Amino acid sequence: MERINSTLLTEFILTGIPYPPQLRTFLFGFFLLIYILTQLGNLLILITVCVDRQLHACPMYIFLGVLSIIDMGISSIIVPRLMMNFTLGLKPIPFGGCIAQLYFYHFLGSTQCFLYTLMAYDRYLAICRPLRYPMLMNAKLSTLLVAGAWVAGSMHGALQAILTFRLPYCGPNQVDYFFCDIPAVLRLACADTSVNELVTFVDIGVVVASCFSLILLSYIQIIQAILRIRTADGRHRAFSTCGAHVTMVTVYYVPCAFIYLRPETGSPLDGAAALFPTAITPFLNPLIYTLRNQEVKLALKRMIGGPGTKSEVGKDRSPTGGPFTFTIYSNV
Repeated sequence: MERINSTLLTEFILTGIPYPPQLRTFLFGFFLLIYILTQLGNLLILITVCVDRQLHACPMYIFLGVLSIIDMGISSIIVPRLMMNFTLGLKPIPFGGCIAQLYFYHFLGSTQCFLYTLMAYDRYLAICRPLRYPMLMNAKLSTLLVAGAWVAGSMHGALQAILTFRLPYCGPNQVDYFFCDIPAVLRLACADTSVNELVTFVDIGVVVASCFSLILLSYIQIIQAILRIRTADGRHRAFSTCGAHVTMVTVYYVPCAFIYLRPETGSPLDGAAALFPTAITPFLNPLIYTLRNQEVKLALKRMIGGPGTKSEVGKDRSPTGGPFTFTIYSNV
C-alpha cells in the first residue's frame, strides 16, 4: 500500500473506444438504452424470484436471481463510464476509482464464471438425475454454493487488484481502453510487469479453463440424455434450450480468453471483445435465461393478479422419464 500511495499519478484518463465523431450521439443513446434495459430486465427477474414463493425455493431460480444481481453490477460498473466516452471533453477517473473498478469487475466477473458452472451442474442433475435431484440439489445447498462463488470471486478480484496496483505509476496516465482493466493499466506501470502478466495468465486461465471444462462436461451428459428422448418435438425443445445456454456461455468465455489468455499485443480488437462480457451479455442474459421461461411468465402474472396463473411446476416429465419439471428448462 505504501507504493500505491507514493505514486505520482492521482488519476487516469480513459481514452474509450474509437468511433466516428458523427456517431457520437447515436452511440451514447444506444448504450444508454442498453444500460436501462439491462437494469430493468434484471431487476424484474430479481423481484419476481424474491416475491414468488414457488420460484425462490427452487435452486435454478436462486442462481438466476444471483445472476441478475451480477449483471446489474457489471453493467453499472462499466457502461456509464463507457457512455462518458461519447461526451465532449476528457473525463478522468481518480486513482482510487480505477482500483475499485478493476476490483469489482474481476470480482463480479469471476463470480459469474463460477455461477455459470453451478447453473450447468444444476441442469445436469435436473435432466440426467431427475429422481435424485431433490436430494442432490436443494435451496439450502444452492445458497451455500452461491456463497462460495461470491467468496471465491472476491478473493480473485482482490488478488488481481493488489497485484496490479502494487506497481508504481508515474506517467503517462492515459489508459487506452474504456475502463480500468489489467492489460491496459499494466502498460502504464513504471516497473517490470512480467510477474503480473504470469499471475494474471495463470489465475484467470485456471478460472476460465476449469469452469468452461466443467460446463462442457455437463452439457455433454445433457446432450446424451436428450438423445434418449423418444419424441422429435422433445428433442428439438431441449436442444433449443441447451443451444441458447451454450451460446451465452460461449459469448461470455471466448472474449475473456481472447483478452487475457494470449500474448500482449494491445490489439484494438480487445475493446470490441470486452463489450461482450461487460455490456452485451448482461443485456442478453434476462432474455435467454429467464424472460422466455414459462414459469417466470406465470410468476409475473401471479404478481399482477392475472387469470390463469396456477403453476404446474413439478407435474411434467423430464427428458429421462422421471417425475421432475422439465418446463423450467424447455421453456427458457
